[in-house]
Amino acid sequence: MEKWSSKFGFILAAVGSAVGIGNIWRFSSVVGQNGGGAYLIPYLIAVFLFALPLMILELAVGRHFQGNVVSSFGKVKKKFRFFGWIICAIVFVILSYYLVITGWTLGYLISSLTNSGTTFSEFTSTPQPLIYFFITVIITGFIVSFGVKKGIERISSLLMPFAFLLLIALAVFCTTLSGFGEGINFLFNPDFSVLSNPMIWGAAFGQAFFSLSVGFGVLLTYGGYLEKNTNIVHSSLIITIADLSVAFLAGMIIFPIVFTFGLTPGMGAELAFTTLPIAFDILAYGQLLAIAFFLLLFFAALTSSIGMLEVSIAAVMEKFSFSRRKTSIILTLLLLIVGLPAALSYSSVNLSVFGVKVLDFLDETLGTIGLPITALLTTIVFTWFLQKKIFAEELQESKRWASLVLYTTKYVIPVILIVTTLFQLLLNIDFAGWGLMRGKRVIRDLASSAVAIVLLGTILGILLFIKQSLRRFRE
Repeated sequence: MEKWSSKFGFILAAVGSAVGIGNIWRFSSVVGQNGGGAYLIPYLIAVFLFALPLMILELAVGRHFQGNVVSSFGKVKKKFRFFGWIICAIVFVILSYYLVITGWTLGYLISSLTNSGTTFSEFTSTPQPLIYFFITVIITGFIVSFGVKKGIERISSLLMPFAFLLLIALAVFCTTLSGFGEGINFLFNPDFSVLSNPMIWGAAFGQAFFSLSVGFGVLLTYGGYLEKNTNIVHSSLIITIADLSVAFLAGMIIFPIVFTFGLTPGMGAELAFTTLPIAFDILAYGQLLAIAFFLLLFFAALTSSIGMLEVSIAAVMEKFSFSRRKTSIILTLLLLIVGLPAALSYSSVNLSVFGVKVLDFLDETLGTIGLPITALLTTIVFTWFLQKKIFAEELQESKRWASLVLYTTKYVIPVILIVTTLFQLLLNIDFAGWGLMRGKRVIRDLASSAVAIVLLGTILGILLFIKQSLRRFRE
């Protein structure tokens, strides 16, 4: 069984998996859509009281079973291995279109380096998105093929410190902009009157779970590579604070630019790939800023992609006894195939489903509902079917956390996940924190209803199966 070479290496890898493009443009987008600083209150509550306990749970379970997502579910109950494969499949599909967006960041980085300049419509009307998608998939598969120490840990140790330096440098530059004061005021000055709006709380939970990569199986997989002497609670707190720091620094970069040029704070992908490039063209040292910004986005996306791919790599290696190199080649090729429709949807081909681009369709369906499903499976199986003493053993250096983690993940988080999922499926309510391409809610009527029915049926089926298994387990 592979192990991290050091606690610091593990933390950088875990921070890398958590810090993605969602922390940079998506966090700012959700803040902009939900009242600025007022949103930070429910967001911080969601992070520390709910997402953090789930992170601790995943790491504890992973280290206890010393395995991957599938084997860990299987060790609880053999039939639960199926749930592990469900998580692998959901994460793999999300990764397939996440790498399409990662390719966009690489494409814009190359464009900034060459100072060629391009608009998003021009970029997506050519084969370039397809080419950059292939490149990012191959890079991701290549890195993971080298293993935990030489691949994941080494690249995270190189990229994450550099990414933080880029963030700090960009934030310092933005203090010179005329809109800096207004941007900071928008980000940190709360309007308490909006806290009664349940939409803000729903968005906060979605962003907290998505931002920290909890419920995806990434941290459970990474936990399997942990040594027993690593303090899980302390490590989780460091990862959480680092993730929050990136989000806040990103806000301190984006909002000053937004208010300097009179832009809309709630933009999502459009802000990163359409509006900001125009602003960079106008600003002094704009080319350098564009290079730094898109390099930051690319690094963040790449380290997250590595973590998501490792979930499936570890599971397939264990199941079929393949070497890591062979598994990486197979899954990289499969990733190219699975992600091809999403890549083609934002290219000159303009591939669509029900008149909607494939990438947007996947994000609005699987991307929005997939995380609640994977997190729900994780919390129910590993809290209702595992003995309490397991958490006490894994968290013996922080015993007071064991009870909090168990109570929150066993009772509170499943209720939140079920309620928000039902609201989205049955009432067609869009909580801004769930999903990647915010502002792209385009599926309506028949298509939306059909997908909702299928996903709702899946959730109910899973819950019924778990209920029956729990009854037999107690007998």
